[in-house]
Amino acid sequence: MNGWTDIRASGWVARLPPFWRPYALLGRFDRPIGAWLLLLPGFWAFALAAPQGAEGLRLALLFTLGAFAMRAAGCVVNDLWDRDLDRQVERTRGRPLAAGTVTPLQALVFLAALCVAGLLVLVQLPPTAILVGLGSLLLIALYPLAKRVTDWPQAVLGLVFSWAAPTGYAAATGGLGWPALALWAAGFFWIFGYDTIYAHQDRKDDAQVGIRSTALRLGAGTARFLAFCYGVMMALLVAAGWMAGLSWLYLPALLPAAALLARQVLTLDIDDPARCEMLFRSNREVGFAIALAFLAGRL
Repeated sequence: MNGWTDIRASGWVARLPPFWRPYALLGRFDRPIGAWLLLLPGFWAFALAAPQGAEGLRLALLFTLGAFAMRAAGCVVNDLWDRDLDRQVERTRGRPLAAGTVTPLQALVFLAALCVAGLLVLVQLPPTAILVGLGSLLLIALYPLAKRVTDWPQAVLGLVFSWAAPTGYAAATGGLGWPALALWAAGFFWIFGYDTIYAHQDRKDDAQVGIRSTALRLGAGTARFLAFCYGVMMALLVAAGWMAGLSWLYLPALLPAAALLARQVLTLDIDDPARCEMLFRSNREVGFAIALAFLAGRL
């Protein structure tokens, strides 16, 4: 495949039976970073509030399975909406629906199977968590439209990808509270920032085909925007820890995550797609560092 693409058709995907390879690519199973980023706000909630021991591990396993299924489902929805646009963008023209290796009907059947898998996970959670989780479905369906009607589609993704925080808190405690809302808001600003980095990979192609994004809106001002988003995020994380009654160990334990975020701001090059992808992917380490900080605060 010529040109810049983030599709990984080699490795374990290449060893799958030929029939399954396009579905692995359609669900982005070749690139699990999106599933991790969807899952990690849920891990924050478990690290902050989940019971210790077997129940915490059970919830983490359920959310991991659910995140991988629902992230794949969201990718299928996105690619169904965008298959004509994807053919015009260098990074995405090799996606299965855009390339014609999967038909829309086949994609819908795959989507139904993924939704069933997600539902099987969801129904094992407490009633409040089920209701909170179901509340994300409309935003998931509408997100692909956002890039056509607003310069801030990354804000819509922020609402969707941070949803695991209140859902996880409800699963861990049986209800919601101010710490859950602080986690959700912190996740929103985190995602708003890192998805803007991600959008810079497609900035030039998006401008040509009429797709809107914060990357296009902000341009050279992206680093300042990231500093704002990540600063608000860290303040909200401190507030969540304070409201949850964590020990003083929580604050120094947050410093590694703050340093990783600062590196994104200071080393961003919006004209280098490979660097944008690398910085975007580094947010998995940020998310795990935050979860570890919450655990440290519970010591």
